[in-house]
Amino acid sequence: MFIEPRVGTGSGVTRRGWIEVVCGSMFSGKTEELIRRLNRARIARQHVEIFKPALDTRYHAEDVVSHNQNSIRSTPVPVAQEMLLLAAGCDVVGVDEAQFFDESLVEVCVQLANRGTRVIVAGLDMDFQGQPFGPMPALMAVAEFVTKVHAICVCCGELASYSFRVTASEDKILLGETDAYEARCRVCFQEGMKEKTTEPLTERVIRQSV
Repeated sequence: MFIEPRVGTGSGVTRRGWIEVVCGSMFSGKTEELIRRLNRARIARQHVEIFKPALDTRYHAEDVVSHNQNSIRSTPVPVAQEMLLLAAGCDVVGVDEAQFFDESLVEVCVQLANRGTRVIVAGLDMDFQGQPFGPMPALMAVAEFVTKVHAICVCCGELASYSFRVTASEDKILLGETDAYEARCRVCFQEGMKEKTTEPLTERVIRQSV
């Protein structure tokens, strides 16, 4: 479990900012961990603000909601730069579904941390093809703390770090379709990708619709 670094709050102490990244596959508990850390910050009477991409309306238009249905109120923003103004005076800033923002999110997080804000970012580190996703790799590079959480492979029960798409769609972003994905380990993910390349698309669509 991640334990927050000690934050000096006495007189004459300069507030220091940093970046934390929580990454992993779908169903790994990323949002759950983000909510846990933000709630602890609120218990500590810190000023907390949470943001998510405006395009993410899967569970709620404004709340950040985990797969376990735990939620926390957030502010949807269309672009990352809006966070700089909206987070003025915050002690802690949380960002969910970071992979859906563009690369400007990295500079926004750096600026927030440089001005003394603790920034906690959660997102998918890889897309459905197993490739680095959006700004996540760069965020992991500039972060002081990186936590990779794991799901359980639905095929073999081992630790899973891949999000395998079971539908025929090839769109990079497929919102609102949590049943379109499975958490898989490396071996089972590779096996599934090989099956996709050898099985005719029409047969796969028919099999998935049964």
